[in-house]
Amino acid sequence: MQIVPVTDQRTQDQWMRLPWSIYKNDRNWIPHLKQDVAKVFDPAKNKLLKEGKVMRWLLVDKGRAIGRIAAFINPRTAYTEKQPTGGMGFFECVNDQAAADRLLDTARDWLKDQGMEAMDGPINLGDRNMFWGLLIKNFTSPPIYGTNYNPPYYPSLLENYGFQVYFNQLFFLRSARVPAQPIFHRKYNQLANDPAFRMHDVRGLSVEQIAEDFRTVYNDGWVDHDNHKPMEASAALKIVKAMKPVMDPRIVIFIRYQERPVAMYISLPELNEIFKHVNGDLNWWGKLKFLWYKKTGAARTMTGIVFGVAKEYQGKGMEGALIVYAEKHIVDKKLYHDTVLTWIGDFNPRMIKVCENLGAENYRTLATYRYLFDRNKPFERHPIIEKK
Repeated sequence: MQIVPVTDQRTQDQWMRLPWSIYKNDRNWIPHLKQDVAKVFDPAKNKLLKEGKVMRWLLVDKGRAIGRIAAFINPRTAYTEKQPTGGMGFFECVNDQAAADRLLDTARDWLKDQGMEAMDGPINLGDRNMFWGLLIKNFTSPPIYGTNYNPPYYPSLLENYGFQVYFNQLFFLRSARVPAQPIFHRKYNQLANDPAFRMHDVRGLSVEQIAEDFRTVYNDGWVDHDNHKPMEASAALKIVKAMKPVMDPRIVIFIRYQERPVAMYISLPELNEIFKHVNGDLNWWGKLKFLWYKKTGAARTMTGIVFGVAKEYQGKGMEGALIVYAEKHIVDKKLYHDTVLTWIGDFNPRMIKVCENLGAENYRTLATYRYLFDRNKPFERHPIIEKK
């Protein structure tokens, strides 16, 4: 077996195409869009590469690629841990421990040379909502857009190497056809009858207004999270503009108090119900397929991207009111059947309780692993977020 650095177009193409051989017999697999993956490694599109570092490798055996990996240093997070910590991601490998060890050794050694003392993985050089974690529970439900999917043997490959679970990523599913609890209806009616509150979707609003509302709730609601930094207007606008081509404004919902947004439930049509038809390539033909399946209503699942409440209003039933609003304006009109809530870390018991109270179930679990280079150093899991 030979490690081959990705240094030219040929090796880039091999690295990108490798998953098609790993998953060739897996009917459940939906490939990531090649264009999405390529952005991670493009300095013109990933601003983290201005100061960050990245490297990719293939593992080749007898002329055939049998594995791949990437290693990277995120300049925003590498030095916020107890030890300098890099990342590995986009790991794919045949079911062979020696092959996996070779790939992981390569990523570890490169990170060591860059001054790192640990590596997390599989993670992404970017936000946690894309390409993050290893699937450890439920290998039968179709993967949702941007989330990692892998064969059942991958956890053993990482754990045998020495990785330990840093935190679990819990995905929740709620059937849109199950009526909300009466207590949620009471809260909804209370807000609906209070002129100081207003609940609405974003039909007719500009991307600038949606972005500012999103930023306001995010900054008011995430203040207790580790390493939280207030979101700038430009960052919020970039996020909303990226969502705009696939957004259904009927399923982006806000609650306002005296016209200041205090809660939000931002969902998108589940894109993998459309992208499964394009085979991982949004070229001109893939775009035509995407537009066709989007127009014909192929997506019947909503994916909850963000569910947030300003700190002052947490624990006051805002989440339930949002669910009832969705029930009355989305479910009753039979626009979508189910809702998947984007992952919540097991270090966030408050939000887990919210999901459970809303009648959602943890139907799928991914894990973020950590490997300490000093094997004698005690391992610590991600700290629990305590309510302040």
